[in-house]
Amino acid sequence: MDSEQHLIVAAIDFGTTYSGYAFSFRYEYKKDPTQCSTFTWSTESGGLQSLKTSSCILFDKYENFDSCGFEAETKYANLALENEHHEWLFFERFKMNLYQQNDMKRQFELEAENGKKMNAMKVFSEMIKYLKNHIIDECKNKASELTEADIKFVITVPAIWTDPAKQFMREAAQNAGITKENLLIALEPEAASLFCKHLPLEKMAGSESGFNVFSPGSTYIVLDAGGGTIDITVHEVQSNGTLKEIQKANGGNWGGTMVDKAFREFFDDIVGKSVMEKFRRDQKYDYLDLFRDFEIKKRTINIKTTEKVTFRFPTSLCEIYEQLNHNKLKDDLDKNCKYKGHIVWIRDKMRLSADIAKGFFSKSVNHIVQHLEQLLKCHSVSKASYILMVGGFSESHMLQDAVKTAFSTKKIIIPKEAGLAVLKGAVVFGHEPTTIQYRVSKYTYGIESLGEFNFIQHPRARLLITKDRDVRCKGVFSKHVAIDQQIQISVPQSEKKYSVIEKDQTSISFPIYISKKINPKYVDSVSERDQDDYKDSEFFINDCGQKKKCIHLGSLKIKIPGCGLNRSAKVSMTFSGTELTVEACTQNGERTEASFDLLK
Repeated sequence: MDSEQHLIVAAIDFGTTYSGYAFSFRYEYKKDPTQCSTFTWSTESGGLQSLKTSSCILFDKYENFDSCGFEAETKYANLALENEHHEWLFFERFKMNLYQQNDMKRQFELEAENGKKMNAMKVFSEMIKYLKNHIIDECKNKASELTEADIKFVITVPAIWTDPAKQFMREAAQNAGITKENLLIALEPEAASLFCKHLPLEKMAGSESGFNVFSPGSTYIVLDAGGGTIDITVHEVQSNGTLKEIQKANGGNWGGTMVDKAFREFFDDIVGKSVMEKFRRDQKYDYLDLFRDFEIKKRTINIKTTEKVTFRFPTSLCEIYEQLNHNKLKDDLDKNCKYKGHIVWIRDKMRLSADIAKGFFSKSVNHIVQHLEQLLKCHSVSKASYILMVGGFSESHMLQDAVKTAFSTKKIIIPKEAGLAVLKGAVVFGHEPTTIQYRVSKYTYGIESLGEFNFIQHPRARLLITKDRDVRCKGVFSKHVAIDQQIQISVPQSEKKYSVIEKDQTSISFPIYISKKINPKYVDSVSERDQDDYKDSEFFINDCGQKKKCIHLGSLKIKIPGCGLNRSAKVSMTFSGTELTVEACTQNGERTEASFDLLK
């Protein structure tokens, strides 16, 4: 079924800190693409209400699913109050485990709050299943005759994620019961761009009459500032209203959680890491309240803030400090020269100076501004007139003020629903998946193949003689698409013919590689000669600091029917979608099975 055959498109925005969903019926979309049904989540106390719930999940000691979101947070905190939480498995902010993962295993594990480990695929799948079932219940409240087959599901992922991470999310969604045919993967900044494209000017703060960011020929930067990642793409509006990506997706892990980390480090500094760790472990309820309070307060802090910012200081934290240090916290802080005059205590309240409060944002905001400055030095990006700020962290006045100050010559556009732009835009994407017409390849993609050996050009270390006595060159990088190449969606970027090298072969299997070089010769290094023509910027650097010219991404497998050496397959790979796709046919023109597997 394509989107026109589905009654509903439902999107799940699986975020680092918060997750939610939205959906619209096809007839609703045709009236107003921006109008979606959402669900309001609330904490047990009702102190926080949101169209997204926290991205956390709770399992019992037998790894049976218990609850998700605010409900899971509250239950785990209540278990901790009764000292009954030790065998429960609580996971939060676990999405970031997929960030920058090129060498991803299908069966890797996540560590729960209590140190115990659990299969990551199950954790992700259960979170998606919970949201999927919630969607189905809400849809049936509007149309009781609906079936799950009537719904096209869309899952959002950061555009800067690796291809294996995207495949992991697809498999997690399929394990959650969403069929392959009913599932789309949407890239977060693209989804936000599509949502804003349909908004009227009055809902785009910073837009002026006569200055339409989505007029044909216009170029704009999408700054998707989320909880975990900053995801940036650059779009140009085509004459027919479709969009062309003109710079490959980029960004980093400088999202709102970096501000939370700075807040936590401040407490580590004033009470000590051991005190904060015991507080987090033993007083989970108060710990959650402290950070929920900060979540609300940090939205009010801006560059013009001069007054002190007040936080409720948990009594239990004071008690733990005094228990471990045998001194009163207030007395020790009064002696602390670093914070003298910056912290004021009033009963159970702590008032921080504006400089301390604003300082929590410095590291994150500086990373974002510096990255945008470098990006704008690129010729293709320098002509961008607008910066479109979306994502939950884009609602921060500190980030808004910093971007407006640093890029005063650009028009900064912030939609009124910046925090929901990705979620609602994913619904738009589900209805119109072809609005993005061109993307830019993040890497050079190719496969490892056996080429004809040239005794003059090739190192002897690459010589391979097959059992049929053919002389071959091993480790050849057979390129299918180049880094920074602009590629059209739904059009195969590469069609190549591959032949069997042995009479009894029933399939051809190729390792898939990526490179930062436009024309890599080999997938590996067998001699110093192989490295000579590589610039420093063209190497991958692994966690150990070692340089790698290519990264093994996964494998491509093609079934080849029959027997004998006179057999081949024409392989068409498409790199322009939100995921890699492949099709193959035999020399007789018959379709044959072909698939990527990017998970080890």
